[in-house]
Amino acid sequence: MSEHRVAIVTGGLRGLGRAMALGLAKAGHRVAAVGHIEADIPELNAAAAEQQLRDRVWPLVADLRKPEECDRIVAEIRARFGSLDILVNNAGLTFTYIDPARFRRPTIQRFWEVPDEIVENVIVTNYLAGDRLSRRVAPAMVAQGWGRIVNVTTKLDTMNRVGTHPYGASKAALEMASEVWAKDVEGTGLTINIVNPGAGANTPGMADEMRQMSREGRAARLVEPEEMVPPLLYVVSREADRVNGMRFDANAWDAALAPAEAARLAGRPAGFVLHPQAPPSAG
Repeated sequence: MSEHRVAIVTGGLRGLGRAMALGLAKAGHRVAAVGHIEADIPELNAAAAEQQLRDRVWPLVADLRKPEECDRIVAEIRARFGSLDILVNNAGLTFTYIDPARFRRPTIQRFWEVPDEIVENVIVTNYLAGDRLSRRVAPAMVAQGWGRIVNVTTKLDTMNRVGTHPYGASKAALEMASEVWAKDVEGTGLTINIVNPGAGANTPGMADEMRQMSREGRAARLVEPEEMVPPLLYVVSREADRVNGMRFDANAWDAALAPAEAARLAGRPAGFVLHPQAPPSAG
C-alpha cells in the first residue's frame, strides 16, 4: 500500500481542521476537507494554492448531522480516490455557538438554560457525526489491514467544568468512545487515537475576548492550529502502527524531538483515569 493515503478531515474548511488538512496534504496525502459553510472554501483553496497543494485538497460541503450525508461523503470520496485510509473527526460546535455571550458576562449559562436545538446540534455534530463516520469507514480499514481514525476531543478538565454543557458532555462521549473503539480494533491494523490542542486554540471558534486575554498575559497561551500537525502526522504514519488508544496534546508536543520521543513525552491513554475505590470508613 502506498505511504500516501486518502484522508477525510471533518471541520476541514477552517480553524484546526484546515491546518490539519493542509498538513496532511503537504505530507503527500490526498485530503477531503469537509465543512458545512460553503463560504469557507475560497480561503482553503487560496491557502492550498499558496502552498502548491491544490491538487491534493478537495473541499466538500456536507451537513454531518444527517446520517445520509455521512453516507454520501464516504461514497463520494471512495469513488473519487478509490480508497479511504484516514479519518480525522474534528468537526465541532463550541462555546461561541452554545453561548455567544459566555466571555462577556459574569454569570455562566446553566445546563437547563440551554435550548433543545442547541443541545441536539452540539451532541450530533461533536459526537454522533464522528461515531457515524467511524462506523462507516472502519470495516474497510480493518479488511485492508491498515487505517487510522483520529478524534479531536478537548482537555479533560474542560469536559467537567461548570458552564460547559453540552460541549463537555459531547467531547467526553467521544473521548470514551475512542477508548472503547481502540480496544475493539486492537491487532487489526486500524488504530484509534486522539489529537488535541491541549489548551484554547486560536481559531474562529474562540472568542475575540479570549484572544485578547491571551495577548495581555491574563490567560494561557492559545495554541496555533498548525501545532496540531506534527502529532497528527505521527499517529497516521507507519511509525505509529502499534500506537493505539492514546491521546496527544499539541501544546505538549516538542517538534524538535524525533516523533516517537515527542509522542512518548506528550502521550497518555485515551479516556479518564479511574480513581481507586475508597476504603470503607471506620465506624
